[in-house]
Amino acid sequence: MLTTDTLFVLAILCLVIYASEFFASTRWGKPFGAAIMVILLGAILANTGVIPTASNAIPLYSAIFKYIAPIAIFYLVLGVNLRKIKQAGWPMLILFLLGSAATVIGVVVSYMLVEPQNVLNEYAGPIGGMIAGTYTGGSINFNAVALHYKVNEAGVLYAGTVAVDNVFTTIWMLITLAIPKVMQSIWPGKDIVAKGADKESIEVINKNHIDYRDLIILVPLGIAAYLISQAISALWPALPSILVITTIGLILAQFERFHNLIGSRAVGLYLVYLFLVVIGAFCEFKAIGELGEIGITLLIFVGLIVLIHGVIIMAIGRLMFSDWKMIAIASQANVGGGTTAMALAESFDREELIVPAILIGTLGSAMGTYIGFMVAGLLS
Repeated sequence: MLTTDTLFVLAILCLVIYASEFFASTRWGKPFGAAIMVILLGAILANTGVIPTASNAIPLYSAIFKYIAPIAIFYLVLGVNLRKIKQAGWPMLILFLLGSAATVIGVVVSYMLVEPQNVLNEYAGPIGGMIAGTYTGGSINFNAVALHYKVNEAGVLYAGTVAVDNVFTTIWMLITLAIPKVMQSIWPGKDIVAKGADKESIEVINKNHIDYRDLIILVPLGIAAYLISQAISALWPALPSILVITTIGLILAQFERFHNLIGSRAVGLYLVYLFLVVIGAFCEFKAIGELGEIGITLLIFVGLIVLIHGVIIMAIGRLMFSDWKMIAIASQANVGGGTTAMALAESFDREELIVPAILIGTLGSAMGTYIGFMVAGLLS
């Protein structure tokens, strides 16, 4: 089948990025931005059958999640100065922990109101734990809980839960992109970190020119960082490889030779957009519609969880901190993970928040499984 051919699908994904960037540069598309457009176009093409969806995903998608996303993080981290974490680290960490608590509250309250056990039976509690885990740290935590409670063996239910999770992850990405603009007009705030801070470093990061001499260093450097991170993680399984590759990037970024590889941001951002197109492709509406009552229950259950999370982190977060962009990034780190939070920081032109976004995302990966099992145990 043509749409499952790896090169064909890759070409479509690249064309989506081109089309999104072009649209975002127009008068009509500028308010949306390229990040929103790549997700939307990816979802439209997947749901119209042009490219594969989550239920018939091809190995290319797995490769993008496994290889491209971590290397994208590495490239973007190369341009970031660690001094900025001191300015934004604690607020981001507090907001992230607030968002994690809000997710747990959302699961418990939604479970009490929706009573999914009446439809999902014995799987209701474990699914609550899966959602709590994934909206703290990502799909690793989601699958860890699913495997333990054997939810993955209930094929249709598992596929439906994945589809619902992907739909709300995509929706929340779009919402968090809009939060600063919308909420600023309702409840004004201001950036905690001055955008002019460390101006020379930011100017270096913002250069998109790719020098051939930089590229011949960046490509093997990214691959080497990935391989080293995998090897270290294999030796110490408790240490997430994504945290290792981030650390490698941060260490190298403190040396002028690597920090001045100005093409790293352009390459990293392109790879992030490639990842976001697949996130959009995983937003599969058909799989939900075929589940009937189960699908409706899952939609209401998960939707209410995300809504409660959003209300809590926006209300309390705004009372504690005035920075709507930081609140949105922290929330995205909960629901979408460090990679999408990093993409959000890029979209908001908040380079000083890239590293904190990645770090709280990796913290979520470490916490998520424990939180998932705790919630599943509480509800079961």
